[in-house]
Amino acid sequence: MGLAASLPQPDRTENQGAIRDGEAAETGIESGEDALRSLSALLDRDMQACNRAIVARMDSPVPLIPQLAAHLVAAGGKRLRPLLTLASAHLCGYPDRPDAAADRHVGLAACVEFIHTATLLHDDVVDESQLRRGMASANAVFGNKASVLVGDFLFARAFQLMTDDGSLKVMAILSNASATIAEGEVLQMATQNDLSTSIERYLEVIHGKTAALFAAACRVGAVVADRPEAEEAALDSYGTNLGMAFQLVDDALDYAADQALLGKTVGDDFREGKITLPVLAAYEAGSEEDRQFWRRVIEQSEQAPEDLDRALALIASTDAIGTTLRRAREYAERAREALSVFPDSRMRRLLGEVAIYTVHRPR
Repeated sequence: MGLAASLPQPDRTENQGAIRDGEAAETGIESGEDALRSLSALLDRDMQACNRAIVARMDSPVPLIPQLAAHLVAAGGKRLRPLLTLASAHLCGYPDRPDAAADRHVGLAACVEFIHTATLLHDDVVDESQLRRGMASANAVFGNKASVLVGDFLFARAFQLMTDDGSLKVMAILSNASATIAEGEVLQMATQNDLSTSIERYLEVIHGKTAALFAAACRVGAVVADRPEAEEAALDSYGTNLGMAFQLVDDALDYAADQALLGKTVGDDFREGKITLPVLAAYEAGSEEDRQFWRRVIEQSEQAPEDLDRALALIASTDAIGTTLRRAREYAERAREALSVFPDSRMRRLLGEVAIYTVHRPR
């Protein structure tokens, strides 16, 4: 019997179960999805103000810009990053006053979302993605040129919002994060199709492309509240570890989720030759024949239609999803621990439980 016939069948339900359960029995952690809903409900007024700011700033006399922006808004999304900015500000006791100064966190939350959305537009062009959040991606609808240019427009809007805020410290945090994101994306491109990439280098990639903005989103919440450096650092650590956990799970989902749940085409990372922890774990744990397969499909980009199923089978047989989720849970626990400098409160508990949701989310 050949190797392909002897492999476990690529049953996505097995991997989906690992994502849903997250091996909760090992950690005693239950799903935190209710925490995310509760956090959103608690900050509903601020989030509505943030959404209004986003829509207003997406307006332009150039018709294509609001048209493409409307497509992005219609695609939805949890707006997790701006939510973290608002939550961090409230955690730090930012006053809820009716005067304009009390709305700084709203403008900065919108700024964070603009940075994130701009990077998504550019990423989808680079990756030639056709789906985003279950809908046709902007580049699939409007073309690559429009997506790149509107992404540039959103970056410019983000920097206008930073300027409006007037804090050089805030501008330094968010502009540094923007540069780090770009570095992370370039580093990911440099490691693409390279199975010799170390896990440390992979973690450096996801810190740049994802965790840096999570960290900045949380840190500016402490800055607007004028809190001590220790609290800024704690929220930076919380955001960094939350972002690392989030991206690890995202990379696992590419090999484990239903396309309808994932909001993008399952196997995109595989087809693009992206180096992620599930692939590295499967490659390291596999036989020499398995490794020859990975070298062919990832390094040489020689892929047949049936190769994704074989990749899924190898990932399942080596517990690569479990390896990835265990690492994600470690980061989620670090995120929760970082909040220990703050007194107990509902906001602190919800932010801690959001870290749990990040690992257990069905996407």
